[in-house]
Amino acid sequence: MPSGSPEDVSKISPLRATELYLEHLQAAWDHAHPDAPLAEQDVTITVPASFDPAARDLTAEAARNIGLQHFTLLEEPQAALYSWIDNRHEQWRSEVSVGDVVLVIDIGGGTTDLSLVEVTEEEGNLALKRIAVGEHILLGGDNMDLALAYRLKMKLAQEGKELQMWQVQAMTHACRDAKEVLLSQPDLAAVPIVVPSRGSKLLGATLKTELTREEVQQTLVDGFFPAVSINEHPQHKMRGALTQMSLPYAQDAGITRHIAAFLSKQANAQGQTESLPFAMAGIPGMAAPQADFIKPSAILLNGGVLKSTLLADRLLETINAWLTQANAAPAKLLAGVDLDLAVARGAAYYGVVRQGQGIRIRGGIASAYYVGIESAMPAIPGMLPPMEALCVAPFGMEEGSSAQVADRQFGLVIGEPVHFQFYGSTVRRDDVAGTHLVDWANDELDDLPTIQITLPVSEGRRAGEVVPVTLASRVTELGTLYLEAIAADNGQKWHVEFDVRDNPQNEPTPQQH
Repeated sequence: MPSGSPEDVSKISPLRATELYLEHLQAAWDHAHPDAPLAEQDVTITVPASFDPAARDLTAEAARNIGLQHFTLLEEPQAALYSWIDNRHEQWRSEVSVGDVVLVIDIGGGTTDLSLVEVTEEEGNLALKRIAVGEHILLGGDNMDLALAYRLKMKLAQEGKELQMWQVQAMTHACRDAKEVLLSQPDLAAVPIVVPSRGSKLLGATLKTELTREEVQQTLVDGFFPAVSINEHPQHKMRGALTQMSLPYAQDAGITRHIAAFLSKQANAQGQTESLPFAMAGIPGMAAPQADFIKPSAILLNGGVLKSTLLADRLLETINAWLTQANAAPAKLLAGVDLDLAVARGAAYYGVVRQGQGIRIRGGIASAYYVGIESAMPAIPGMLPPMEALCVAPFGMEEGSSAQVADRQFGLVIGEPVHFQFYGSTVRRDDVAGTHLVDWANDELDDLPTIQITLPVSEGRRAGEVVPVTLASRVTELGTLYLEAIAADNGQKWHVEFDVRDNPQNEPTPQQH
């Protein structure tokens, strides 16, 4: 990164970029507190709720690489909710009640992060449980600034003035500043924009234009927060056969459509068996077995984008329109958080919670995870054996816990290059460790990148041997997932990190015990 930059621009890995941010914060802290260096403190690092185990593990590795040893990871929507709790003190207990579902919408510069938190009761006291998180949506304020810049580019083109890409990129920053001014000053009609130039031969003179309030409203409100129905979900357009390698940006800019899809998808995350508890049972709107969408009773907003009352109001109006159409009560807005600082303040509050004070949001891992098992079948020309899926870490598995699949044995190939296929699901909530899926609906399991690996050969075994093993998994306190294969004959163990990254030699690092 940066992705797509010219060849003469030096690039660094996401891991190194994270290290640099943390090093800067560490240097600032150590300068202000020379007698209490950051490496000796309990540090809370916030991450998007949609971060998978691989991304969490990379973040943890970056922290360890700069010398931090006492740290934990916290999902940013949870941090925002912690900030609200801390800000309201004990009054928060009178603003929500058992059965409420809080929809946390966190829209930052580059991502939209969604979470659902249920208000429950434990031993007569209110408790909070995170019950769902959204997908990793690369859509936020940066997209809005770029959209405004392209709108001005088209306006200048109509005047016969063509801009080069570097000018559009420079104008994007000016649009960001102009947007914030227009959204914060209702009486202002327009803000002048100066388009940079590299000389008179290029455009004849320095170009000037303006960004109007009407252009901002049309582009941002209608483009990013359209008033859609609950059944209107993100549109997946046909892609070109070839595309530049880059981040998986959202194809649909309609944030309200992404929220509609999230609430609708989670409504279908009901238990597949009646004998097992369903995390959504008792939530308002979930009484019917085929409810169309989760109906939040409260909404917490976070992120700089939603500092604009224009955008926040459109978002709330759209969600409450869905609720009204479904004969549900409007969702109440949980106010009183600083949209710029809520995550940081919530992280500080969480540090106090970890020491036994305050209320803790529980929830465990936000997805169930599965390992692919190659089907046993006769060879068919031109056809690979289909993959089946075995649940190794059920939804909601708590950090610091483990799960075993001790009643079944599988064959583990050692000493040869093999691949592990993993899957994740945010909707199969009743699967326990050992649940074996032969087939599944297209939207039930998401493919995770394959891990290529060669498991070590120990004394007494040979390369290519298929060792009978049982499987177990472990979730660390940081939310990282590990898969463990245990030999049935002598208890020998092979550990595989449940992540999708490479080490400096571009090979995974299995562990043997």
